[in-house]
Parts: sequence; C-alpha cells; structure tokens
Amino acid sequence: MRVAVIGVGYVGLVQAAVLADVGNLVTCVDINEARINNLRQGIVGIYEPDLEGLVIKNVRDQHLRFTTAITDALAECEIIFIAVGTPPGEDGSADLRHVLNVAQAIGEHIQTPKIIVNKSTVPVGTAEKVKNQIAQALVDRNVQVDFEVVSNPEFLKEGCAVSDCMRPERIIIGVDNPNGLACELLKELYSPFNRNHDKLIVMDVRSAELTKYAANCMLATKISFMNEMANLAEFFG
Repeated sequence: MRVAVIGVGYVGLVQAAVLADVGNLVTCVDINEARINNLRQGIVGIYEPDLEGLVIKNVRDQHLRFTTAITDALAECEIIFIAVGTPPGEDGSADLRHVLNVAQAIGEHIQTPKIIVNKSTVPVGTAEKVKNQIAQALVDRNVQVDFEVVSNPEFLKEGCAVSDCMRPERIIIGVDNPNGLACELLKELYSPFNRNHDKLIVMDVRSAELTKYAANCMLATKISFMNEMANLAEFFG
C-alpha cells in the first residue's frame, strides 16, 4: 500500500519504518527541513534499538522517503497517518493545534478518497474535530472527496518501540463502520503483524480514543502501586 505519515517524531518515524519494512511504500512528511535532510542521510536523531537500521535499509530499498512537501505525499497515498505532537497546555489538556493544522492541510490538498488515521495521543472526540476540519476545507474549495477518519492509538514503550510495532500486544482500530472499506484496508495493512494470533480489536472511534487513556491510567496505577510498595518495604526495612 501507499502510506503517508505526517509527523516524523518518535511515533511517526517508528510506525513509518516498520510499515515500510513489510513492503509498503511510505512517505514521511514534516515541516522541519533539518530533520528531513538528516533522515534522508540516515541520521535518525533519536535512539531506539533497530530503528536506524530500518530507516537506512528502507530508504535504500526505496520503500521509505522523506519530504517537506505535503502535496506530493497526499497525491500518492491511500492511507494518511497523523502522528504529530499533542503537547500538554498550561491547564494540562492536550494541545490539538498541530493535529488540526494537519487536518486543514489534508482538506486543502486531497483530490482522491483517503483514509485518515489518528495515531497521535488525543482526547476523546478529536476524530470528529479532524473530520469537521477536513470537511470544511473541502467545502471552502467547493469540491467533494470521500474520506474517513479512523482512530488507531499507539502503545509504544521507549526502548522497545520497534518491537512493539512489529509484535504488538494489541491493535486497536476505531471506525464508524466495522464492515466498511477503511476497516478492511487497515486490517490488510496490519496483517503482517497479526499472523500468530488475532491481536486486532475493532470498535467505534470514541472507544478507541478512550482505550489509549485507559491504558495510560492502568500503567500509571501500576507504577504508583509499585512505588508505594517500595516505600513500605523501606519503612519496615
């Protein structure tokens, strides 16, 4: 498949490299020219086991390329991953400006039907905002292009991100129609990582967005519990 990944930070780059390694043609887009130029030369800029080798190999095999021109990437792809950052604001809420800016750009440039996949960590209801942003941009252009927005949260651990992508514990797909084209395409895209046993779980979009936060809360609870146990052990020494 032809895939575009917008945002080549930690999540976007790992996802792009792994998808390219199983034969997809992946175009990564970022507005940071220095980062893109470095990646073209195999300079990853972040340390993650096996990631640099995957990037170099797939650039050489022409399965992975990097660009700052979003128009070229969108013209060629079937599936678009949004993987830009959502840093916390002053009140602790996720800053969705980058996600919605990408949605605006998608709406301004797509010419053919697309599946848009939210990979960024976002609050419940973000897919609807992305959908509305794209739809309004299409209205402003006075054109009609079919598209669907899907939630596909990441569950990566630092130091194991490549392994987590290649051998995921679970693959969450949030779609409006579980029998629709978007779901079928994503099942096909993830089929190389879903062979030994079925790890793919299909649900509605909002439930998929909530699943990421539920997983984060469970992890935080485990860490807090272990810290309390350690404190008690030290106290009773």
